[in-house]
Amino acid sequence: MKLNQLSDNIGATHYKTRKGRGIGSGKGKTSGRGVKGQRARKSGNVRAGFEGGQNPLYRRLPMRGFNNANFRTEYCVVNLGTLQKLIDEGKLEAGKAITIESIIGIGLTKKPLSGLKVLGTGEVKAKLTITAAAASASAMEKIKKAGGTLTLLPKAEKVEGKLQPKKSK
Repeated sequence: MKLNQLSDNIGATHYKTRKGRGIGSGKGKTSGRGVKGQRARKSGNVRAGFEGGQNPLYRRLPMRGFNNANFRTEYCVVNLGTLQKLIDEGKLEAGKAITIESIIGIGLTKKPLSGLKVLGTGEVKAKLTITAAAASASAMEKIKKAGGTLTLLPKAEKVEGKLQPKKSK
């Protein structure tokens, strides 16, 4: 067998159908498009899945699959200025430890989410003892400057209802 002797199987190739070339061709006049209507026009085909303006199937079905939003970490955010204001009003005591439970207790938030995050906006004069899941660098600096302490919880303790502590192998 030689390369110049190879050929397609019988019926494997077809001649191109010449449409609109008279009655004798079998595809004259309407060129196999039927009679009138959108699909008989020059660019009349609609995209796949189009249902004539009706809400299509792919939009009627519920969304499924992976979404990073399901795994985001949402903190209960509190600024240092807000904590100082609460201490000045007498709702928080400067000597007691400030945790997410104490923040919920005074009504600043309703849900613990993924824990307490302390941000550095505002000034703090009182000596604060804070136990939080996260804190900004400016908040840590301001608390230390005022003579207070900030304890950050380990990853496993942050999310009480969502994640379980990591098991050692």
